[in-house]
Order: sequence, then C-alpha cells, then structure tokens
Amino acid sequence: MRIVVALGGNALLHRGERPDAAVQQANIDRAVTALAALARDNELVITHGNGPQIGLLALESAADPALSTPYPLDVLGAQTQGMIGSLLARALRGALPGRQVAALVTHTVVRAGDPAFERPTKFVGQIYSREVAHVLARKRGWHIAKDTGGWRRVVPSPAPETIVETDTVHALLSSGTLVVCAGGGGVPVTADHDTGELTGVEAVVDKDFTAALLAEELKADLLLILTDVPNVYTDFGTPRQQPVLDVTPAQLRDSTFPEGSMKPKTEAAARFVERTGGLAAIGALDAAYAIAHGTSGTLVRPELPIG
Repeated sequence: MRIVVALGGNALLHRGERPDAAVQQANIDRAVTALAALARDNELVITHGNGPQIGLLALESAADPALSTPYPLDVLGAQTQGMIGSLLARALRGALPGRQVAALVTHTVVRAGDPAFERPTKFVGQIYSREVAHVLARKRGWHIAKDTGGWRRVVPSPAPETIVETDTVHALLSSGTLVVCAGGGGVPVTADHDTGELTGVEAVVDKDFTAALLAEELKADLLLILTDVPNVYTDFGTPRQQPVLDVTPAQLRDSTFPEGSMKPKTEAAARFVERTGGLAAIGALDAAYAIAHGTSGTLVRPELPIG
C-alpha cells in the first residue's frame, strides 16, 4: 500500500517546549518509532509541518544585526525542510536498517493572485501573551491572531497548485526508497507562464493541503494525517465533545472545526477522498499503525453507492 503521511509540526516541537535541537531530536525519535512499523510493509512518503521552526528562524532573522533585511519565508521554509528532513532521514535509517531513505527539498507552486495573500491565517512560531504579541506586531510588522493558549504570528497560506518534484518522488518510490519531502507544505513559489521560472513568495503553504495534493498526484491508497489528538471531535473542548470515528467528506463539512488547527486537516482529508476515491484517516501520532489498519482514529471514506 502507498501511504502519504502528514506529520504535524507540533508533533516535532510540542506546545510550550523549548525549541532546542535535543528536544526536537527526541520528538523525532518518537515519531519515527511510530512510523517504522508502517514503513516495513508499505511504500511511505512522509511530509511534515514547520510552524514552530519557521517562526523561530524568522524571529532570529529579524533580530540579526548583520542582516539589512530578514530572510524571506520561502528561504526559511527551505531551511526548515533541510533541518527536519535530515533529522527524520537519519532516525529512519537507524530504525530501518538497509532501507534507502531520501530527504528531498521540494517546491510548491501557488497562484500569485491567491486571495490568501491578503488574509494571513497560517500560524507560525511560538505562543505569546496578548501584550507581547501586540508589541511584536507593531515592531516587526506582523499579523497576529489568537490561538489555543495565547497569540501567535499568522502569515499568508495560499492553496497549492502543483508540486514541482512529484516525478522525482515517484521515481524514488519506484526504486524502494522511503521519501521525506514537502516539509512545511513545500517552498512556496510562483511559476512564470512562459518560461516556467520559479520565484519564491512570502508565505507558508498548509502542509495538510500539500500532503493531500501529493497523495493525489502519487496515486496513494491512503492519506494519513497525524496530530496530537486520537480522533476528530465535534464541539472539541466543550461538554458536548464527541469523537468522529467513520465519516464521509460531506458529513465532515457539515461540522465546524477550528480554522487554525483541525479545519485544514478535515478539509485536506475530504478533498483527497473526493478526488481519488481513496481513504484518509486522522489521528494520534503514536497510533499511526493502528489508524492505518482501521482500529483507531477517524476514517474518512467515499460515499457509499446507492442501491
């Protein structure tokens, strides 16, 4: 079975944790332990988030007196792909002796006219108090929004149109290689209509939407979205909270989910199932094997035929 895994950025750096290298390495070792069992019997492509990491690099870049201007988000996104991809690849090689593993920096084409550029919604970086967040917003020219537990920077998140290196990923899979790619949604670029020349843009593409597109382009059997909760829940965090265990795309869209957290995951899963007739599942990282085998998480399946 060919599986595309979307690994949440918060799974690699949990909320409230110090962004030290050792902390991220420990979290990556935990993630790889959960994924290794799946990788032994399946073709696996692993994508990952980068919200905490790119926010940290952006803050450091903005504060660096040696720079006349901070590095743009597309360049910082490439840096996070290299950093996280290397850590994942090394850990996967250790967990799967003899298996070829490649970490590939990939580029995601977006539309220059995407309205998302005028409405930043993608959370990056750490959580701040309201007061500190507003000070940083004024000082750095940031957009900020309320997230669980505090306030965070938000940046544009245009929709992915295509992934430049899909054919390369397909070739690697065909050779038996486990591929880590499309980190942080891929480096966001626009493509010149006539020449095809790629130009980086100031944005962070949602990694779940990119994972769904990649799974579609690779003709994957399963899109597996791993996060820090065991299921999708309706009315999450309220006394009315209920787990969603088996659902169709239409049923998912009948419910309301938080824009900055579960909403992109449910929408990405719904799109993949609708466009391909395949399966998608959402659940906790530690239960990855069980989710893929239908005994945990939220399964998103096609509509059953009538009659």
